[in-house]
Amino acid sequence: MSRIGKKPVTIPNTVKINKSDNIVTVEGPKGKLSEQIHPLVNVEIKDNEVTVVIKDESKKSRSLYGLTRTLINNMVKGVTDGFQKTLVIEGVGYRVAQKGKRLDFSLGYSHPVYVEPPEGIEFAVEGNQKLTVKGVSKQQVGQVAADIRKLRKPEPYKGKGIRYENERIIRKAGKSGK
Repeated sequence: MSRIGKKPVTIPNTVKINKSDNIVTVEGPKGKLSEQIHPLVNVEIKDNEVTVVIKDESKKSRSLYGLTRTLINNMVKGVTDGFQKTLVIEGVGYRVAQKGKRLDFSLGYSHPVYVEPPEGIEFAVEGNQKLTVKGVSKQQVGQVAADIRKLRKPEPYKGKGIRYENERIIRKAGKSGK
């Protein structure tokens, strides 16, 4: 049995959770999220707690047990607090600017790179080297941050590129002269 799956998810007073068929909908002050739950797992809402129960002891249902609980917990956290990832841009001439909702990147290419935020995602730019991706869905925030990082991955020699705030780039030694 999953140790994570056994723990109930506590529901704050500001959050409403509904379950219809295999879809769990969580609504809170920051927004609304819904997730389809696999039929091998059952979600029960009692008092101010959500518990996940497996229907049989198959390997598939046991593997979905903890996952389902974590997805519901992330939805509750997302609609109450939200999620964010911070990206740092390093390199000579590398910068980001926000024009309305759109981001304009200067990353050493012959052209500027533009990024439009998807539905439910907000960008915040600090200076011209720091970017924060904010949103309600943990999965969507992580995916958008990964897509932005993919525009110019940090290289190992000088560390230039877009990296996560806490990411440590392992540096390589360059060519050694005689």
